[in-house]
Amino acid sequence: MRKFIMILSCVGLAVTLEAADVYQHVGDIQIGGDGGFDYVSVDPAAHRLYVSHATKIVVADTQTGKVVGEIANLPGVHGIAIAADLGRGFTSDGRANTSTIIDLRTLQPIARVPTGANPDSIRYSPSRKEVWAFNHTGKSVTVFGAQDGKVIATIPLTGELEEAVEDPAANRMYVNIEDKGVIGVMDTITHSVVATWPITDCEGPTAMAFDNKNHLILSACDGHMAVVDSRTGKVVTSFPIGEEVDGNGFDAATGYVFAASRAGTLTIAHEDSPGKFTIVQTLKTQPSGKTMTVDPVSHRVYIPAATTTPGPNGRAVITPNTMKVLVVAPVATTKGTK
Repeated sequence: MRKFIMILSCVGLAVTLEAADVYQHVGDIQIGGDGGFDYVSVDPAAHRLYVSHATKIVVADTQTGKVVGEIANLPGVHGIAIAADLGRGFTSDGRANTSTIIDLRTLQPIARVPTGANPDSIRYSPSRKEVWAFNHTGKSVTVFGAQDGKVIATIPLTGELEEAVEDPAANRMYVNIEDKGVIGVMDTITHSVVATWPITDCEGPTAMAFDNKNHLILSACDGHMAVVDSRTGKVVTSFPIGEEVDGNGFDAATGYVFAASRAGTLTIAHEDSPGKFTIVQTLKTQPSGKTMTVDPVSHRVYIPAATTTPGPNGRAVITPNTMKVLVVAPVATTKGTK
């Protein structure tokens, strides 16, 4: 447990106090199987967790912690966007250069939509009933109708695309361009690029989250979180996070920011006031746990991870049947649980 020193000047004493942790690891959802993994998404109302795993999406019940189904035949799948209002999901199939439209009730495919090369991040815009697929090596965005699957626009950008967030009120979509160290800004009405913002001292931005109330983009760089004003593109502050973060999140109800690191840590910071962040905990998770999602209702954080060994080319090799999702929950709600 972390500690801090309080100086009591009136008596000249230094007292060591224990700072209470705000989150703790409370259990695992066993996934098993072979192959890699990437994004994880949550549907709070349906109590469903969608975990990308090799060529499928594994579906788990967040209340029981049990696997309840899977969505198969998704080559190189990166993630899934959930349209709870339509009862649909939309996957990014990296090796097939497609997005598969899924019936969330049956977990069966409805249609496949062509995208650019290697769609990575994918987002559903409820206000516009559109799906935005961010093509990592294709250096473009494919926009299509969520109800009819028809491609509406292809938006060219300047580099390799990672995670994205939307500001519906401003009619803007923001995306990290990893190899350029910039944020691409797009107009969601005209489907065009309106700005490209350099991120100061940021190498390889990947994960992205958004504080809608305070107009702040949280962009995960290598070793620190850049906090960018979404109205001006200016970096207002930054704070340290773990190395090789590929997933982050912001819980608007609690003000907590999360960043999952491949090294096996979860950095937790709190937004004390607009643009002012304090790191409150660095939670040990598991090496390889570099992506995550936060449930805005239960406030739980879900982190996919697996046991790995060094491979011949320097890349980690996943040990078969070791994949799981770590469940991290607020301490105040976990007293008395196993």
